[in-house]
Amino acid sequence: MSDSSPPPLDAAFATGQVRNPISRVLAPIRSRLAVAAVLAATGAMLTLVPLAGIAHIAGTALTDGPAPSAIGWAVFVSVVSLFAGMALITAGELVAHLADNRLTHQLRVAVGQRLMQVPLGWFSERASSDVKRAMQDDIGTLHSLTAHFYTTLGRAVGALLISVLYLFAMDWRLAIVALLPFPGFFLFLRRAMKASAKHMDGLVAGMTRIDDAVVEFVNGMPLVKAFGSQGNAQDRYRDAVDAFAQAFTGFTRPLVASMAKANAMIAPVTVLGGVLLFGTLFVALGWVEPVQVLPFALVTPGLCAPLQLLHYITHDLNNAVGAAQRVLALLDTPVLPAAACPQRPTGCEIRVERLSHAYTPHNTVLSDVSFTLRPGTTTAIVGPSGAGKSTLARLLLRFFDPDSGRITLGGVDLRHMATSELYQHIGFVLQEVRLIHASVADNIALGRPAATRAQVEAAARMANIHERILLLQRGYDSVVGEDALLSGGEQQRLSIARAVLLDPPVLVLDEATAAADAESEAAIQDALSRFAQGRTLLVIAHRLDTVMHADQILLLDEGKVREQGRHAELLARQGLYARLWALGRYQHTEKKALPTC
Repeated sequence: MSDSSPPPLDAAFATGQVRNPISRVLAPIRSRLAVAAVLAATGAMLTLVPLAGIAHIAGTALTDGPAPSAIGWAVFVSVVSLFAGMALITAGELVAHLADNRLTHQLRVAVGQRLMQVPLGWFSERASSDVKRAMQDDIGTLHSLTAHFYTTLGRAVGALLISVLYLFAMDWRLAIVALLPFPGFFLFLRRAMKASAKHMDGLVAGMTRIDDAVVEFVNGMPLVKAFGSQGNAQDRYRDAVDAFAQAFTGFTRPLVASMAKANAMIAPVTVLGGVLLFGTLFVALGWVEPVQVLPFALVTPGLCAPLQLLHYITHDLNNAVGAAQRVLALLDTPVLPAAACPQRPTGCEIRVERLSHAYTPHNTVLSDVSFTLRPGTTTAIVGPSGAGKSTLARLLLRFFDPDSGRITLGGVDLRHMATSELYQHIGFVLQEVRLIHASVADNIALGRPAATRAQVEAAARMANIHERILLLQRGYDSVVGEDALLSGGEQQRLSIARAVLLDPPVLVLDEATAAADAESEAAIQDALSRFAQGRTLLVIAHRLDTVMHADQILLLDEGKVREQGRHAELLARQGLYARLWALGRYQHTEKKALPTC
C-alpha cells in the first residue's frame, strides 16, 4: 500500500497481533526499518574497505616492491567503496527518517481519533499532563528509536561482521587471539547489569519516595513558613533525599566498577597491545609474516567503538519500551460504542429509568435511580457530598454509559443516538470550565463554528460577558491564555455564552457558580435565569437556597433518591432535606455572625 493511502489506523496498531509493545508500535514501518538497517550495515562495511586497501598496499610495497598499477587499483577501489558506503549510510538514514515521519504522523492521528471516541468522563479522571506526555513526549522518544536506533544498530553490526570476517580470512589463528578481549567485555558487562539490577528496586523506591516528599513539601510550604523550619514535611523531604543518595550510591558503585573493567578490556590500546604481543609471538614461531600482522593492527582496535555504541543505544531501546506502552495504552482506551443505526428523538422529555452505575465493582455510585425531566421544567439534584450528583449529570451527558438501566431523550435511548445529535439537544455548563487555546470568539462558537460574529456577540451579551470581552486588548480576537486572562467566574460566563449560542432545549448545570466570587456569581445567576426561560433545566447544587423555586427537587443520598418533591413539600416531611435545609440556614447565620477586624 502506498504512502498516500495508508491502512486504517486501527488495523495498523491492532491489539493482539504481537505482544511486544515495540513490535506492535513499529508494525506499520517494520519493513522500511529493516531496509534502512541493511543499507546502513552495507554502507558501514564498504567504508572499512580502505583499511584493507591500506594493508594491501603496505603488503605489496614490503614484499614485491612498489607496483604503481596495483597501488592505483587499491586506491581506486578504496575511494569508490568509501563514497559508496557513505552514500548507502545516508540512504539508510533517509529511509529511517521518512519511516519515522510516517509513523509519527500515524500515531498522532490514531491517538487523536481514539480520544475523539472515548467517553468524556475518561478525561475528567486523568490529568491533561498524562495525555500530553504520551502524545508528545513519548512519541518524541519513539522518534529516537525509529530514526536513529536501527541505522546505528545496522552500522555497528555491519562493521563488526565485516571486520571479523576479514580478520579470519587473513589468519584464523591470529584472529582468535586478537578477539580474546571482547568476550571479556561482555562478561564484565553482564556482571554490571546484574549488579545494578539488584539495586534497581531500591533506586525506584527511593525515586518514588523523593517525588512524594517533594510534592508534600511544596504543597505544605505555607505551613513550613508559618511554623518554622522544623516541620515534618521538611524532615521527610530531607530523609527522602538522604535515602535516595544512599540508594543511588549502592546502584552506581558496582555498575561503575564493572563498566570500568569492561571498557578497559576493549580499550584500543589494550586491543592493539594484544595484537602486537601475539603477532610478535606468531612471527617468532614462523606462523605468519610480519606484514600479515598489519591488518590486525589496523582493524582490531576499530572494533571497540561499535561494541560500545551497541551498549549505549540499548538505553534508547529501554526508554522506548516504556514510551510505547504508554502510547499503546491510549490506543487501547475503551471507546463508547457508536449506534449502528442512529435514531432521532421525538420531543425533549428525558426519562431516567432504574439507573445504576459503579466506577469499580465495590464502589457503587448510583443505584436504581428513576425520574423524569418534563419539557420546560426545572429539576434540582441535591444531597451530601459523594451522593452521586455529578455522576448522574455526566451519565445524562453520556460522558460514560451506565452499568444498568437507561436514559432516554424523546423516547430514544442515549446509546442509540449520534453524539452530535445528543449535544444539539443537551447543553451543559459544568464546574470545570474547559477553554481551548484559541480566540474568545472561537471558544464561544466551539459548538457552532459557522456562527456569525453578531450571533457570537449576542450570546456573550446574554451571558453577561460582552462588556468584559470588549475590555480585552483585541476584544473577541484575544487568545485565551495569552492576551485574554480571565478569572474563574469570567471563564464560566464564557462557557455559558457557548451554551447560549448552541441554543439547546435541555440545559445541565453542575455547580456553575462554584468558582465565582460574589460579583461573578450574581452575573452568572442573572445570565442563567434569562437563558433558562422555556428550557428543560437540570441543576446540580450544594446550596439549597439556590434551588428552592425548582419545579422538582431530588435528594440523592448514597446513590439513591431518598426524597422527591417541591421545596415546601420536602420541608413538611421533616426528613433529610429538612435537616439539610436547617443546617444550611444555621451555617449561613453563623457566617454572618463572624467577628470582623
